[in-house]
Amino acid sequence: MSLRNTKICIVLIILILTIVSCINPIYLKNQYLQHLGTLVLSFILLWDIKKMKLSLLAYLFVAVFIIVHIIGARWIYSFVPYNEFFDTYLGFDLSQIFDNERNHYDRFVHLSFGALFIPYLFEKFKTRFKNHLMALLLAWLTVQTFSMLYEVFEWLLTVFADPKIAEDYNGQQGDPFDAQKDMALALIGSSIACIPYYFKRIKNN
Repeated sequence: MSLRNTKICIVLIILILTIVSCINPIYLKNQYLQHLGTLVLSFILLWDIKKMKLSLLAYLFVAVFIIVHIIGARWIYSFVPYNEFFDTYLGFDLSQIFDNERNHYDRFVHLSFGALFIPYLFEKFKTRFKNHLMALLLAWLTVQTFSMLYEVFEWLLTVFADPKIAEDYNGQQGDPFDAQKDMALALIGSSIACIPYYFKRIKNN
């Protein structure tokens, strides 16, 4: 199968998963608001099918993040039943292990954003600037910037939107330091993802 056809198959999988996630919606209004993010992120994949600039790795990582987001959108993040999944199929209760009833799926998504977007951003900057370290630094900084801007968006949503919708969308779950923790996790994820790129540069020199 050609690279283009592989990418088309990935997009079709995401489309099917998005449609399935909207069947008998549990949180109708909030879920559609969440899927605005799915739509925006999918433009990255659709645009690259035309341009064919991204490696399969970078393309796949963006696709995996979109799938992680689709799962979150189905249960508006705060109610993703991952604990029930682990308890039923793997036999252990995560909430009991960590002694915490908070739903941490949104934390996982912020960590995933940091880790999964580094290959995409690195390749985009490497193409433009032809400098490995500069591309890596700009990719890392871009993750932090978008992480911060997203938290500002959530804050504005809290100010201007219906309080119930804003609370469900933001998923703070009563944590006053939710924004700081989310940004910290994106920073950690992106920093870890940068390590192999950094050592690859050292190895090639």
